Amino acid sequence: MEHPPKFMAICEDARTRIQETDVETVKARLDRGDDFLLIDTREDREWNKGHLPDAIHIGKGVIERDIEAKVPDMDREMILYCGGGYRSALAADNLTKMGYTKAISMDGGFRGWNVAGYEVVVEE
Repeated sequence: MEHPPKFMAICEDARTRIQETDVETVKARLDRGDDFLLIDTREDREWNKGHLPDAIHIGKGVIERDIEAKVPDMDREMILYCGGGYRSALAADNLTKMGYTKAISMDGGFRGWNVAGYEVVVEE
């Protein structure tokens, strides 16, 4: 997907301040049973078509508003993902600005997860 240049500029700016991981590392950590929250930041319609196992849904449009009630521990590790890693980078940047110390964006996002052939959960 080709993103507009100004959107890409703010995403690249956010990436200079955040922690990132990749699809393979997240998969390995899930397989090991590591303790972290996996947060899908995509839109409702995207979530409904499929998401990563064990993920919770807090869309990019509301994450800054809702995160404190859902994740009050500012040091809780959270791996955020979206379609490709851009919206989750923006969300991780904002959560970091709010004081969360372990808000990590998954580069590659849901598309990368699918390309790797990993399990996807579809709500019934």
